[in-house]
Amino acid sequence: MRERVDRVIRADAVLTPAGFVRGAVTIAGGIVTAILPIDEPVDTRPIAESGLSAGAATDIRLPSGRVLLPGLVDTHVHVNEPGRTDWEGFASATRAAAAGGVTTVIDMPLNSIPPTTTVSGLDLKRAAAGPQASVNVGFWGGAVPGNLGTLRELHSAGVFGFKAFLSPSGVDEFPALSSAELLTAAAEIAAFGGLLLVHAEDPAELDAAPPANGRSYAGFLASRPPRAEASAIDRVIDAVRRTGVRAHILHLSASAALPQLRAARAEGLPITVETCPHYLSFAAEQIPDGATAFKCCPPIRDAANRDLLWAGLLDGTIDLVASDHSPATRELKLGHGGDFGLAWGGISGLELSLPAVWTAAGAAGIGLDRVIGWMSTATARFAGLSGKGTIRPGADADLVSFAPEESFTVDVGALQHKNPVSAFDGATLVGRVHSTWLAGALVHDTGVGNEGENSGTSGIMSPAASARPEYPPRGALLRRPAPTRPAPTRPAPTRPAPTP
Repeated sequence: MRERVDRVIRADAVLTPAGFVRGAVTIAGGIVTAILPIDEPVDTRPIAESGLSAGAATDIRLPSGRVLLPGLVDTHVHVNEPGRTDWEGFASATRAAAAGGVTTVIDMPLNSIPPTTTVSGLDLKRAAAGPQASVNVGFWGGAVPGNLGTLRELHSAGVFGFKAFLSPSGVDEFPALSSAELLTAAAEIAAFGGLLLVHAEDPAELDAAPPANGRSYAGFLASRPPRAEASAIDRVIDAVRRTGVRAHILHLSASAALPQLRAARAEGLPITVETCPHYLSFAAEQIPDGATAFKCCPPIRDAANRDLLWAGLLDGTIDLVASDHSPATRELKLGHGGDFGLAWGGISGLELSLPAVWTAAGAAGIGLDRVIGWMSTATARFAGLSGKGTIRPGADADLVSFAPEESFTVDVGALQHKNPVSAFDGATLVGRVHSTWLAGALVHDTGVGNEGENSGTSGIMSPAASARPEYPPRGALLRRPAPTRPAPTRPAPTRPAPTP
């Protein structure tokens, strides 16, 4: 007889490394122990013995139309706590993550005060996150002019890598690196096998472009031309070639840079690339003048550019999709009369990343397995988190119940992040997260339709509902796995699988 387990989740479609299967996923001690035939009897422990909350179900059958997915790993999230917690904080950001099926976030080193550029700054982040996090949280460090020569200390303290800007970051406490400083940082990081992440926009090209003033989105777009990204990426490629550092291009917006990235990869240079849900969902032609909710840097470009980004994902030039959740207060984002030169740049989309990407992918005939590959499997591999991004025996039981054919209209006031501003407000998206489990424990549930699960309101939960006692903070604070892993290898592109 099999050993007893804490919980079993049964679904008509479970996404495994071999594809979708009908199965029963058994969980013990926060780990997936087996994937069995869907109706196989399983002996589950009593609630008191399993450690689950009173009233929790130990044997769950997902309703027809829902699939079981691995939890997403979002490697690009700005939480902003401490220091700018009125913009966002660990409590609200990680509730949003759980509601969006994201079970691990890696926090960017800005826009908190202090930034994560010292070990003491990292300690403050961990102290803030620990008691509040509803999902797992890891941390990137920062590479700025003032901390070059000390990056190994942050690396030893467990940051996953180092983010640098080549153009102004928008906050004074996180200055950009010059060309010489980029090479210095790259050589230092390469010496201990670390990872360099780059916000790649060339300041000289930005200075040469017309400034962003007023309500015109076309004017804002002209202020950050594609050549600014392409030129900066050339500098990163040169740094990789000269130092051997592993480098990652953040939030690629300009498809014009794809040929040079393909060439660098063909050369064997260790460079990975991400893009974001907003670049895959929106197009400049659709953005009204004055709509500063859409302002981000680099910017959302035209529909033809968007299509080429999708092509870059499909052919493997772009490795992964991360949210770049970059929130601010409503006043900073919308309080300047629609002036793109004055509004804060950043898109709040952590909770909506999976539905947004799936909406566009599904319409293009791209399978849900490919989407999860970009947003969970590839991001977990990129961060070196071998137990995440997959459903298999021995993996962490970070799981999501997702209804891929269920549509909804986004109401920004019902989302979990702190300030009710998002470019996705009013959008109709396809695909809804219903339940999220972290190490086998329920951390989010809409209360709709799960046999034996908690009952509650339908739709995306309200902030008050998400704080109910059955969803206490359960997230762990993650450290970079040691030893440092080599640059991730990319699986060969596969044909899109049909949606279950």
